[in-house]
Order: sequence, then C-alpha cells, then structure tokens
Amino acid sequence: MAKLTRCISTDGTLIAMAADTTDIVAKSARIHRTTHVASAALGRLLTAGVFMGASLKGKDDSVTLRMNGGGELGSAIAVADSSGNVRGYVTNPGVDLPLKANGKLDVGGAMGTNGFLTVIKDLNLKEPYIGQTPLVSGEVAEDITAYYAQSEQTPTVCALGVLCHNNMIIKAGGFIIQLLPTALDSTIDEVEKCIQTVEPITKMLTDGLTPEEICKKVLYSFDLEVLDESEVEYRCNCSAERVKKALITTGEEELREMAKDEKTEVVCHFCNKVHSFTSEDILKILEEAKS
Repeated sequence: MAKLTRCISTDGTLIAMAADTTDIVAKSARIHRTTHVASAALGRLLTAGVFMGASLKGKDDSVTLRMNGGGELGSAIAVADSSGNVRGYVTNPGVDLPLKANGKLDVGGAMGTNGFLTVIKDLNLKEPYIGQTPLVSGEVAEDITAYYAQSEQTPTVCALGVLCHNNMIIKAGGFIIQLLPTALDSTIDEVEKCIQTVEPITKMLTDGLTPEEICKKVLYSFDLEVLDESEVEYRCNCSAERVKKALITTGEEELREMAKDEKTEVVCHFCNKVHSFTSEDILKILEEAKS
C-alpha cells in the first residue's frame, strides 16, 4: 500500500506532506499500459491528487485534477477522495518521446504548455469549486505550485517524481510544503534555505526513507510533529449502478438507439472494467429514466 504522512511545524507556521505512491503508480501503469513518459506524467498527477484529496475536510468530498497542454499526451485526469485514495488516466497512454538532454523523461514535452490545470472540488455544495491556471511547464509539480499561488493564494513548494526502468515503476512519490497564515518572512527564508539542497524525491525513496523521514529531511531546520499517517491506494469506484445513472443522462433518444443493439458495453476510463448491458437492460433503464 502507498503511504501518506502529514506533519505540522511546532511553531504552527507550515504543514508538510510526503507520500510514497509507488504502488499507486505501478497499478495505474498496469491498468493503462502507459509508456515511461506517460507513467511519469500520470504518476505525478496522481500523487498530487493524493495530497489535494487528503486536504479536503468532508468525508464525501472529492477533487478532480485535469491537465491538458496541447501535447501528444492529451488530457491527464486524477480524481481523489478525502482519504487520499486516487484514480486517473491519460488520453494517449502510448505516447513516447526521446529523453531530454539531461537524460530525464520529457514529461513537459509530452504534456505541452499551451493549456491549463483545472481543479474541481466537489464539497457537496450546490456548485463545485473550480479553479483554473495556465500551465507553467507541463512537468506537473511546477504547475501545482503555480495553481496554489494563483488560485488559492497559498505559498507552496511541491516536488513529484516517478522513476521507471525496463517497463517497471521503481519508485514514485512526492512532498508538498504549504505556509500557514502565521508564517513570517523568516519562515519563508528558512524554507527556501532548506529546499536549496533537497535531493530528488525518487532518490530519497530509493534510499529507503519513509514519508515522515522525507518531511524531516527536507525541512531539516524545523521541528515537525506528525499529524497523521495513512495508507492510500489506487481505487476506482465504478459500478453497474453508477454506469446506469450515467446512461440515463444520455437521454431517451440515445437509450432507444442503444436498445436496438443486442449488447451495449461501457468501459470505465479509470480501471478499464467493462460493464455490459443487454437490450432488455437498456429498455429497463429507459423506463426508469421516464418514471
């Protein structure tokens, strides 16, 4: 299981979260058969989704992250619940690009920068909260940082990483640091000092550091207390009932067309599970829609 740890500084000036999401990203790669660059892009967004989901207050709250920068990858989607469980997909999981000059995966090139990061928070109110910011680099972490600064006015440091080799996910995870309203200019200076020498997140995970140890290593000059630790996972909540409700929204005319076929199959974008409905099933759904 993937692990998430949340910490707060003892002076109450910042919150830090770190997660080892290797299992989540590996499961995502198996489901969607992603190339290395697609695995890295989606894996980073899924990890960001874990952090954003775990920050929600309500038990039934959820958050959706959508990135589309006009690149070959298409759209990348991650949806998380308030426990930090997450699911997602990319439009083109088979996209492949040469490595960058520094030998790293070209996530920004695959994603593109001519587009937006859209964050939709369903807080069980009349309307969801929607925030949208232009993409900065398409590398995900910088775009998450920019979103928080511009849309939520929260000074944030975000690092996300996925290490792939021989069609395997070796390590994946990230950390996020957010200043609280009590933070002083000296707090900002100290955080900046700390992150100047920070190692890549995948290096820390490969060295065997736990999420708690990562928080404490990154913020070495702060005293941190652990708020909570939890296990999170790649979790799809699709079901025949949910698919039925989605089919109802297509309208009577569309349902009548479907009923002409002997079998209608609906494939879940998140887990690739196939939900099958006979012509009789569709007619029953049509009657439900009319009642």
